[in-house]
Amino acid sequence: MEIEPDTKDWTWVLERPCGECGFDTSSFPREAVSRMIRENGAAWELVLEAGGVRTRRTPTVWSPLEYGCHVRDVFRLYDYRIGLMLSQDDPLYPNWDQDETAVRDRYPEQEPSRVRAEVVEAAQGLAERIDTVTGDTWQRPGRRSDGANFTVESIARYMLHDVVHHLHDVSGS
Repeated sequence: MEIEPDTKDWTWVLERPCGECGFDTSSFPREAVSRMIRENGAAWELVLEAGGVRTRRTPTVWSPLEYGCHVRDVFRLYDYRIGLMLSQDDPLYPNWDQDETAVRDRYPEQEPSRVRAEVVEAAQGLAERIDTVTGDTWQRPGRRSDGANFTVESIARYMLHDVVHHLHDVSGS
């Protein structure tokens, strides 16, 4: 469930299909990213409308509601990061402790209907930002404080794998 590994070796996500969810970040043109974000947000809307969204399959695996909260926050975080990359030269942004955020923000206690709306809104905001990216702007750099280097394109593909993978986590397909 880790989106920001302790090591700097995150590039596998861009080099081959994921062995768990099957998503291949290199199988589509970069111009499709914003559409795919919107589609993912809409899929989460359906997940969060279903019954049992607070139920964990096992004590160590997040419930669909907790994953939905996480995906909402991923969309928001990457909107922020990509915004920095588009407005600053090679920005350095802090790492994000997703587990700390889940506890602090009490993911299991959040209202599913509100999270559903927030996921769609956050997806739309990020997609709109990515809609503005053209030409060489896709190659603008940015860095995490752990030293991982991204371009707008690589961070968008990296993020997209994360939200697609989590949809796989809750749907099992």
